[in-house]
Amino acid sequence: MKKENIRIVFMGTPEFAVESLKSLVENGYNVVAVVTQPDKPVGRHQDKLQPSAVKQYALEHDLPVLQPEKMKDANFIEELRSYHADLQVVVAFRMLPEVVWAMPRLGTFNVHAALLPQYRGAAPINWAVINGETETGVTTFFLDKDIDTGRIIMQKPFAIPDTADVEYVYDGLMHLGADIARQTIDLIASKLPEEDLTGVDFPHILEEISVPQDYEDKVLHAAPKIFKETCVINWNQSAKTVYDFVRGLSPYPGTWSELYNENSNIKPVVIKIFKTAKTEQSAVDAVGTLVVRKNQLYVNTSDYLLELLELQVSGKKRMDARAFLNGFKDIDSYRFKPVDIK
Repeated sequence: MKKENIRIVFMGTPEFAVESLKSLVENGYNVVAVVTQPDKPVGRHQDKLQPSAVKQYALEHDLPVLQPEKMKDANFIEELRSYHADLQVVVAFRMLPEVVWAMPRLGTFNVHAALLPQYRGAAPINWAVINGETETGVTTFFLDKDIDTGRIIMQKPFAIPDTADVEYVYDGLMHLGADIARQTIDLIASKLPEEDLTGVDFPHILEEISVPQDYEDKVLHAAPKIFKETCVINWNQSAKTVYDFVRGLSPYPGTWSELYNENSNIKPVVIKIFKTAKTEQSAVDAVGTLVVRKNQLYVNTSDYLLELLELQVSGKKRMDARAFLNGFKDIDSYRFKPVDIK
């Protein structure tokens, strides 16, 4: 079956999903409709509505857009059925009920930014970097009743350099995800007859091109949603652990720690930390305490000094360590608050 004859409904919301949608549209795939999140209130008074990145792209290319508040809404289900999709492609979207993912005869596949079964969940890119992985990747799999557990269709690996932050990995996986989305559709199309689909055993074909997820002898790492409290730095850990934690959350949402004066009751200052560098210099004081050497700023961890390169004081712009030191008086009296200090 030709790819142009497969009617596709695309589901996604953020920039990460746009690259896959763009790739399908520009390469002649038959995207008949797009499903995305409702417009989000923004602004100081929440009085303006911001469309998702996927919606913006869809409207620019005259694609019908559906924005259900609830995925089980009867009117939405009826409208979705009206597009007679053969296949649904999901990239960075919400959980789908069975009435939605089971609707097309060729099923619904998801592009997940990890090598399943590792890093199931909402933030696989962040957690792979936080955990110091040297490799991640993308996976396409058929949706089923449990989140991120369906049969795997294709996987593509992606190397994570030791110096890479989450932005680098995000960008790489975004483009790799677009590639694997096209290749997965091509694989499905190649297994179907050219014209007459009467009597085709679709479940058998889909099972033939996919495999169950392999859990044997594996310690699985989860990828739960990131919250503000997730991003606080624990200075009681090793320098390598903190280093990976920082780059796994940089540039967004960014790690943070409270800097407080040990000799006064001055209110702690929230500092965001975006970039650090490992050193081979052993820690010289209690965890969280600062060390300044030749206009370079270091912090003590449980084993080595970690150099702080890019920071942001609450309410100010992001800056390098030299600029931070120039504007911060009595730095020797300050210490980063370990997470166990109340």
